[in-house]
Amino acid sequence: CLTCQILIDMAANGASCEQPQKRAGVKDKQNGKSTDSSLRERRQKDKEDRLSLVVWRRPVTTLHYFLLETLIKLKEWTFKLWQRRGTVFLVLVLCSLFSIAYSTEGAHQQYVEYLEKKFLWCAYWVGLGILSSVGLGTGLHTFLLYLGPHIASVTLAAYECSSTDFPEPPYPDQLVCPQGGGVEGSISLFSIMSKVRLEACMWGAGTAIGELPPYFMARAARQSGADPEDEDYEEFEEMLEQAEDAQDFVTRAKLGVQHMVQKVGFFGILACASIPNPLFDLAGITCGHFMVPFWTFFGATLIGKAIIKMHIQKLFVIITFSKHIVEQMVSLIGSVPKVGPSLQKPFSQYLEAQRNKLHHAGGSAPAV
Repeated sequence: CLTCQILIDMAANGASCEQPQKRAGVKDKQNGKSTDSSLRERRQKDKEDRLSLVVWRRPVTTLHYFLLETLIKLKEWTFKLWQRRGTVFLVLVLCSLFSIAYSTEGAHQQYVEYLEKKFLWCAYWVGLGILSSVGLGTGLHTFLLYLGPHIASVTLAAYECSSTDFPEPPYPDQLVCPQGGGVEGSISLFSIMSKVRLEACMWGAGTAIGELPPYFMARAARQSGADPEDEDYEEFEEMLEQAEDAQDFVTRAKLGVQHMVQKVGFFGILACASIPNPLFDLAGITCGHFMVPFWTFFGATLIGKAIIKMHIQKLFVIITFSKHIVEQMVSLIGSVPKVGPSLQKPFSQYLEAQRNKLHHAGGSAPAV
């Protein structure tokens, strides 16, 4: 019939139209694969070129690119400074006034010396904090080496002197009891925390500054589209690719940090920064990769590390080295069978020697 013939012709035409479309789809897939492979090869070639661009292999080319990059950066910074010329002028005026005040004799010199001393003291602890966190997990453990012993020394001295009003100088270089002494039992946990608050907060601010390199590295890599030669960033990208198949605890913990920072934002960063967290470098890389605003990341990190986390660590050290805890520790050492008394004696002698130094202002030996 005529109707059947029309349906057969339509079906044949439809089949003939589908075949070119299928062939076009296959071609598109092949083109997509070839594009991906060529892009991957291009990136690999660019990476090899960057790795070979070193002074001892290609000195002329390296210095040429170095000079070009320096000129470009100088031009960008000059333009930015010109845009903020009012702020730059104000800073220059303040620096000039401080320089004049510093070099001119007068009654104001005592305040200048006080400010200089406080500035250097704060810069010292900020520098130690930066050294602690700047190495992507491999930094110097300056809390255990410097800040922890300093807090412990102030704690022991405060309980021995019954006061935190140590004479300056020699404090903070040396701890000496004040002449009048203090009232027995007047030392509280909060008075010791107040005494070491400046040092602890400056150290915490330094650790927050030290977390900025991973953030800027990941942010620059995301903006430029280039893969930085950094193991932590490569591990982060591999983790994102294999997120669904993660089984081990460490990978799941890293993914938990990444999801918290990405979804919760400011308060997620604050939560990660407020506790001792060896995976916080990953939080910085995550924030940079997902283009989290700078002040959101740095503000949360600064509050978490310099205020919340620092007070937790400070409280732990003060409680550990409080007078009754130290006495209990010495007595426990003496209760160890056979070797206890021989171990207890040097500890007791050391503590007694430190107590004597605190009560002699003329002693030249360092305090506890």
